[in-house]
Amino acid sequence: MRVTKFEHASLRIDQNGETLLIDPGSFTTPLDDLGDVVAVVLTHEHPDHWTPEHLDRILRMAPGVPIFGPAGVARAAEGYEITVVSPGETRTVGGFTLRFFGGAHEIIHSSIPVIENVGVLVNDELYYPGDSYAVPEGVEVGTLAAPLGAPWLKIGEAIDYVLAVKPRRAFGTHDMTLSVAGKTMHRQRLEWATQQGGGEFLVLEPGESLDI
Repeated sequence: MRVTKFEHASLRIDQNGETLLIDPGSFTTPLDDLGDVVAVVLTHEHPDHWTPEHLDRILRMAPGVPIFGPAGVARAAEGYEITVVSPGETRTVGGFTLRFFGGAHEIIHSSIPVIENVGVLVNDELYYPGDSYAVPEGVEVGTLAAPLGAPWLKIGEAIDYVLAVKPRRAFGTHDMTLSVAGKTMHRQRLEWATQQGGGEFLVLEPGESLDI
């Protein structure tokens, strides 16, 4: 699989001529070359993880492509056909096997309602938790897309999360709210955490790819 990171939380996974998209949201520039898309995963309903403009663009290039997300996404994306998924479920589309974990978005503040969120494990190799610290129990994670910055994220908790997952490799995502200095600092902290489990931390800028 080739994993390409785009701005903020958006990932593109290519394998054998098929493409999976995860969380193209409001901080992500318009995506192109989408004719091979076989599925879209939206981890939750916040606009930095999906927009109507992105879905419309994807559906124009890949009509009828299935869009997976929790029930909150289906409510927020009224008018789009969303296949609702829950933690513990597995879906297969094309050459991709998707296993879902978690269930809840991390708490931002007591005044803000907690919404649904699913983490997704792709082909038992790449795990992206969305906006959560959900550990995929019973899974040896090969590659972790680890959130770097968010209103709900404290770097000490992000470090503990990487220590708990123990991935063989990791890279940072969910990072558009950080300055260049902030990204560098948080990457260094997660690099240390990844190394404690014997793993390797990689830096991916928007548009850069990793073969796994």
